[in-house]
Amino acid sequence: MKLTILGSGSPEAYIRRASTGYLLEIGDDKILFDCGGGVVDNLIRSGRLPADITHLFFSHYHSDHMMDYARLVHAAWDEGGKPIKVFGPRPLADINEGYFGSNGVLQNDLRARTELATSQQVWVARGGTLPRAWPAPQITEIEPGFSFQGNGWSLGSARATHAQPVLECLAFSVEHEGKKFVYSGDTGINGEVTTLCQDADFLLHWCYRGSGEQVHPALTAMSPDPGEVARMAESANVKRLYLTHFRIHMDSATGHTAANKDLAEFFTGESGIVEDLQVYEI
Repeated sequence: MKLTILGSGSPEAYIRRASTGYLLEIGDDKILFDCGGGVVDNLIRSGRLPADITHLFFSHYHSDHMMDYARLVHAAWDEGGKPIKVFGPRPLADINEGYFGSNGVLQNDLRARTELATSQQVWVARGGTLPRAWPAPQITEIEPGFSFQGNGWSLGSARATHAQPVLECLAFSVEHEGKKFVYSGDTGINGEVTTLCQDADFLLHWCYRGSGEQVHPALTAMSPDPGEVARMAESANVKRLYLTHFRIHMDSATGHTAANKDLAEFFTGESGIVEDLQVYEI
């Protein structure tokens, strides 16, 4: 498995980090976890195209995890790609319809591209055929505990503790050839996610609170700091632990030093903080 970090940031507009998005490649499958703002640009910078994406799994629908969804699907469609298989909690079908349905926000664009003779001829000149259908990603709404069998890989899920009851939130695991990757989504420490992390070869865990940072108690409960993540990963026998979803104020040299110190103190495996466009073999 090959992991490419397409977005390691937060909702904050930030040149160093796009919002959330991670690409996992297994054979011919290119599996995207979340699709926040800037992720499509980084996908292209990494040498891939939107039409290359075969599967997309949403952890939840905060904007920084799904803002580039419409762009990804539209661009893949315009490249003539196969429909992307898209999975996520409810209301995924309504979200998709809101973009690509007959009354969706992109209806005027899609009508112009498929009905005007000039646009039709551009499409034909690029190798397309008429009539041209609208984008139609394959939508599957899922719940915590959902599992999926891919081509030589298997996916599991657990409930992440984050934005309930407004948003259902998920964490995901992928296993392939004896190796296990876990993406925490946005979550507090909870038993379901800890169980999902058990014996992971690579855990990518969100970190929205700096080492020792004091915030409102409601946020503290949902936002473990690096030391708390490290302790959980150690208890779950994780082999490699990397933090993501860093906020601007955490991204100083001092912030990184403190986070890495806590990781080293409480976790015995390889650890660190990811950056956009880094690549890891699992």
